[in-house]
Amino acid sequence: MSDISHASVVFLNPRDNICVAARALESGEEITAGETRVRLNGPIRLGHKIALRQISSGQRVIKYGQTIGFATEMIQPGDHVHSHNLTAGQFDRDYAKCAEVPPDPEPLTGRTFEGYRRPDGRSGTRNYIAVISTVNCSASVSKYVAQRFDSSLLADYPHIDGVIAFTHDGGCAMHFGGEMHHMLNRVMGGMARHPNIGGFLLIGLGCETGTMGYLLEDQQLVQIGGLPSQKTGPLVLSMQDAGGTQKTVEEGVRLLAEMLPRANDVRRETIPASEIILATECGGSDGNSGVTANPAIGVASDMLVAAGGTSVLGETSEVYGAEQLLTRRSVTPEVADKLIERIKWWEWYAETFGAKLDNNPSAGNKEGGLTTIYEKSLGAVAKAGSTALREVYHYAEPIKAKGLVLMDTPGFDPTSITGMVAGGANMVVFSTGRGSCYGCKPTPSIKITSNTPVFERMRDDMDIDAGVILAGESVETVGAGIFDAILDVASGRKTKSEQHGIGEEEFIPWLIGPIL
Repeated sequence: MSDISHASVVFLNPRDNICVAARALESGEEITAGETRVRLNGPIRLGHKIALRQISSGQRVIKYGQTIGFATEMIQPGDHVHSHNLTAGQFDRDYAKCAEVPPDPEPLTGRTFEGYRRPDGRSGTRNYIAVISTVNCSASVSKYVAQRFDSSLLADYPHIDGVIAFTHDGGCAMHFGGEMHHMLNRVMGGMARHPNIGGFLLIGLGCETGTMGYLLEDQQLVQIGGLPSQKTGPLVLSMQDAGGTQKTVEEGVRLLAEMLPRANDVRRETIPASEIILATECGGSDGNSGVTANPAIGVASDMLVAAGGTSVLGETSEVYGAEQLLTRRSVTPEVADKLIERIKWWEWYAETFGAKLDNNPSAGNKEGGLTTIYEKSLGAVAKAGSTALREVYHYAEPIKAKGLVLMDTPGFDPTSITGMVAGGANMVVFSTGRGSCYGCKPTPSIKITSNTPVFERMRDDMDIDAGVILAGESVETVGAGIFDAILDVASGRKTKSEQHGIGEEEFIPWLIGPIL
């Protein structure tokens, strides 16, 4: 547990040879971390690291009790530790599969939310109608259809949150039945049958590689909202068959107008918290993300698991260097092996394009105090809390397991969350240290800041300030507040991003493979 008894710095683990600034510090200030007291050799910004003892060139730098990299020169106590004197390097991780599987948490009973119970038994937190473009060639038409259903047209349908166009830049010029094709099918199928979707319309061009028939068969799609006369399958339109742009738009508008009464015929009811599938994400992170917001999300994750729900960790490229913490918590060697296989795949994938996973921290991450991918990953996996890892999923696979699971997604926030939502996530929590303004439709996204200055500066976009932990509030208290907020938002309270209407452009499927 972090020592935040002194307001100036955070000392995370007795093994650490650095601490983290909890506020901007001046050169010459004296700070205390654990039993160590040092004088600063220069100014230190919020979220940045300070050496607590001498670290020789080539020696490990330790944060969270784990290796975050290696010193590239002699570092003195009180020095700023960052990109100028720290590099990731390579080191072997002891995966110790299933060596530290935690016991099941004490059940948390009686926690509920007001949601939508779907015919297939799943539970939604919102009720949208979706217009899904199966290929980029029908993207504009899909948007035109959705745009016709503005707030005035939906005024008579108060239980419908909106009509969303899900568009993308793929769907053709790919290997039929290949990896890219299957990934895109999983995303489109997952969005169509998502519990937050009350009805959907698929629109294609007609000649694309990603054929409508293959999508319907592969994903076994059936209509949820539908029309009274629609008994044989989902609503689909082909621009070529319909007669072009304008005729397709008019037919799409007609079909959705008929769908509105059926999709509106739902009411919120009391549903146990066990029906929450929570996607966890961190973006625009800083040096305090792994100190405040992410551990607090971890507490909320543990509470959700204790209540019988599902918490999803994504961003495999930002688990890299911390995967050994998860393999130890895996319930079976098979689950650990799935994670290790994905890590090895990512090493191959990055190398194929001449990239390196240890080059991951963005310019903004580094400005906020993060130096190496290992440091970033160790902070990111704090969102996973302390429960056992029960399953590992490929991108956009349907999430069926209860408890803590991992989905293989990239670190790019919109693409990562698109996969988890397509897998069934009906809630999102998103931590940020720099100020990401991300929103997500059809799943509400709760934005949590790692520090108070960002929250104060961007309070129109941020929902929860975890920076209060730096002022002495406990991680457990903030985490419990996040869990309460998850249930509150799941029951209908709008997040800041929902108030702004953000969330359609952020739909970005991950597509791997050659464009032919």
